[in-house]
Amino acid sequence: MWFTKPKFAANDLNMKKYFLLLIILISFLGKTIAEEGMWLPQLLQSLNEKQMKKMGMKINASDIYNISKGSLKDAIVSFGGFCTAEVISDQGLLLTNHHCGFDAIQNHSSIQNNYIRDGFWSYNKDQELRNDGLFATFIIRIDDVTASVLKDVNARMSEKERQSAVDKNIAALRTSTKKETYQDLIVRPFFESNKYYLFVTETYRDVRLVGAPPSSIGNYGKDTDNWMWPRHTGDFSMFRIYAGKDNKPAAYSPENVPYKPKRSLSISLDGVKEGDFTMVFGFPGRTNEYLHSSAIEQIVNMSDPAKIAIRTKALNVIDGFMRRDEEIKIQYAAKYASISNAWKKWQGEVLGLTKTNAVAKRKEMEASFEKIVLQKPEFNIAYMNLLKDLKQAYTDIEPYAYARDYYTEIFPRIEILGFAGQLNSLVNALEKNGEAGYNTAKDKTLASLEELFKEYNTTVDQKLFESLMEMYVSGQKDVNVSPLLKDMLKQNGNSYANAAASLYTKTKLGSLASIKTLLTGNAKDVCDAIKADPAFQLSMDMQKTYSSNVSIKLNELQAVINQLQRTYMQAQMDVFTQKAFYPDANSTLRVTYGNVKPYQPRDAVKFDFYSYMDGVMEKYKPGDYEFDLPQKLIDLYKKKDFGRYGVNGRQPVCFIAANHTTGGNSGSPALDANGNLIGLNFDRVWEGTMSDINYDPTICRNIMVDIRYVLFIVDKYAEAKNIISELKLVSKKTR
Repeated sequence: MWFTKPKFAANDLNMKKYFLLLIILISFLGKTIAEEGMWLPQLLQSLNEKQMKKMGMKINASDIYNISKGSLKDAIVSFGGFCTAEVISDQGLLLTNHHCGFDAIQNHSSIQNNYIRDGFWSYNKDQELRNDGLFATFIIRIDDVTASVLKDVNARMSEKERQSAVDKNIAALRTSTKKETYQDLIVRPFFESNKYYLFVTETYRDVRLVGAPPSSIGNYGKDTDNWMWPRHTGDFSMFRIYAGKDNKPAAYSPENVPYKPKRSLSISLDGVKEGDFTMVFGFPGRTNEYLHSSAIEQIVNMSDPAKIAIRTKALNVIDGFMRRDEEIKIQYAAKYASISNAWKKWQGEVLGLTKTNAVAKRKEMEASFEKIVLQKPEFNIAYMNLLKDLKQAYTDIEPYAYARDYYTEIFPRIEILGFAGQLNSLVNALEKNGEAGYNTAKDKTLASLEELFKEYNTTVDQKLFESLMEMYVSGQKDVNVSPLLKDMLKQNGNSYANAAASLYTKTKLGSLASIKTLLTGNAKDVCDAIKADPAFQLSMDMQKTYSSNVSIKLNELQAVINQLQRTYMQAQMDVFTQKAFYPDANSTLRVTYGNVKPYQPRDAVKFDFYSYMDGVMEKYKPGDYEFDLPQKLIDLYKKKDFGRYGVNGRQPVCFIAANHTTGGNSGSPALDANGNLIGLNFDRVWEGTMSDINYDPTICRNIMVDIRYVLFIVDKYAEAKNIISELKLVSKKTR
């Protein structure tokens, strides 16, 4: 007979175990790939297009990213380097989140013109407001430059030597790469610096405010609803890109004209239904999806709880003042929102990581990794002790990481210490470049301080000092506490209130006027006076203590982790060959996709995927800081005057889907299967904020404001028909 029963040796049994394990892993890894991932747009055709079409996409990958003709990428911009925005008209009109445009809105606000409270709308282009420092960056093309960047780099190099070689190669690449004079080059590492991509960009620096709803619409629900579902927030604002008359980037000028884009987004009036394909295109900030389980344990048990506790103290202080004083509310609105945003996110992150057993699941994956490494001799030498070494490295760094979190959370919250840092630049300039260097630095420093003091109140800052310094002293090891602060406390009977009162009475850094007086005189006398100021001395001593006792060792240990993590990233790609890996977010252009769906965060609780204006009214509390509403909006609702944006007598407001997003995706367009704009990404559900570390498709959902609610507010509430007339609105009836 031609077939005979084989005889299995020990190695054959091992191979059978290996293949069985591989089959299990393929099944496991395949479960998450459908909705997880922040994918590079230039690789969609090779990695994702088939799957995207299977999930419902009707366009091609070349419609999303193309360098030879206009594509969706040409309508997406990095907004200020911290958010995403999209071009929605052929006159350079930008749409982004209200919270992304908030700083610009705040900067134009005053007691007399309170655009935060009342909103702002331009009814012609002459009314649009200039925003110094705000920019919009387009991606022209993306190139793989790994071979050039890693030329002559080898595993024997120290981290410092490796980085030096990489920097040298990037410098050479920047010189040799062809680009237009108005274009820039950015080279970024991916996969823990195992790969590198070059981005050719164009940045427009004349970006003007066009419209923003009042915060009672654009930030409805404020802190209570932040990171929560259901949401009822019209989180949007509008800006316009201006260019030179040649349509190229140009500094602000009254002679500039609206930018003519290569591509602008069409806007769908059809909405979504459960199961519909959705895609989010933008600039996600930072994720850490491939960490060792020890790193996740530190986040859950040490880092997040410490930061949450510190920010709780700070928020309580600021909130108390904001509720009593309208001027302070305006000054501190953006700061409060910024502090609160991460504070609440970290709470959800801990909840989600705990609920989904993220540490245990990561340990299971690591056990599978080690089994495969043991089964394959070619992996034994390179990867055998990798996980053990990573675990030890995280154990070693933990006390220093804890001290870092305390310092980096407390020091920046006390702004007088930051003012000292600004003035230290003058001291350094005199020491390094003499009086000429000092004079140059002085003008820049004063300009910077003038901006900072617009959003500063010394009484608030003094109370923050009193509250946070108590945590700084009592919450960490004594060796990491500033000796000068200890002396100050001793001199004031160990009373933080007395120490704060004494410091803020004696310092010259508590007001812009006193600083300007301090800076009067010759350079040497001024710098001597700066160095004699008690707030300056405390700031320098805190920095010195941190640098000497924490950061030096922290950086040394972090370099070890960086090297191990880079090896581990490559190892995961080598070992789990059936998985398509996406790089962690690093503020570069990405595409994420999924489907509209509800979710069940806990037992007996299931959330639908849509919210309506009915819910806005259900939350309404007259006069409340978070849930008040403009009377005009209430009247429109009562009359059901939703225009063409309502559906069966109801006005859609927000919806959710399983798109993998993070910070930086704020303002990103939510696109339908045809690439039309259907919404504006602005948040994630609280239980799913851990998606930066451990994406779980059962509870991770991104939150989007329905584009029809945006249009309803612009058209019916603001009556800005000039804006509506610019837009290309489509529906199934018109296609």
